[in-house]
Amino acid sequence: MMLNAVCSGHRAYNPDDARKNNPTKDRSCMKLHFNPASPFVRKVLVVAHECGIADKIIKSPVLLTPVKPDNNVITDNPLGKIPALVLDDGATLYDSRVICAYINDLAGGTLYPDGAGKWMALRREACADGICDAAVLARYEGFVRPQAKRWDDWINAQIEKCGRALTVLELEAEQGSLADNIDIGTLSVAIALDYLDFRFPQENWRESHPKLAVWHQGYASRESLVQSMPHDL
Repeated sequence: MMLNAVCSGHRAYNPDDARKNNPTKDRSCMKLHFNPASPFVRKVLVVAHECGIADKIIKSPVLLTPVKPDNNVITDNPLGKIPALVLDDGATLYDSRVICAYINDLAGGTLYPDGAGKWMALRREACADGICDAAVLARYEGFVRPQAKRWDDWINAQIEKCGRALTVLELEAEQGSLADNIDIGTLSVAIALDYLDFRFPQENWRESHPKLAVWHQGYASRESLVQSMPHDL
């Protein structure tokens, strides 16, 4: 099936259809609307790498902002947001959490623990995604909004959200609960910390979170993270 054919139109997502129509050898048709600066896109790429199918995803670069969406993205995601993943049967998945869970399931990955560990991993993912949400909002306010209309209190409030979340993660690092776990939660935390380095280096989160910094230094050497460091198109 040609890529331009599978990307035209929508079908309701059915996981059984996806498995039937998307065996391992045919996964190369999946297309990801992609920008390397997005921490949410990066999470998808990291999960794909950890699950062994990074080379089965075709990356389609896009430049967009909340006020300048990309028409190709809108075709596959009515919200106009990335990441959006077009499957080989024409179905589209969007939101990084949905896509990551799908990739893990499709590849038989182990990034979502069983039992009580599952909820800790998902909570960490939510915390890390919240850091990224707040940081992206602060970035948009300071970079996209016209200078005369920028709201400093809004930016500060977003940075404070990040700070509160980092305090919780610092405690977890101090208690050793982050440890060497390789799951959707810890991967998401590493991605969030890298995004703060990328967009807000002046905040110097390491200075006030030394235990988290030590954990991150070791964890960030994973190949999936090294190969996907954020940068602008």
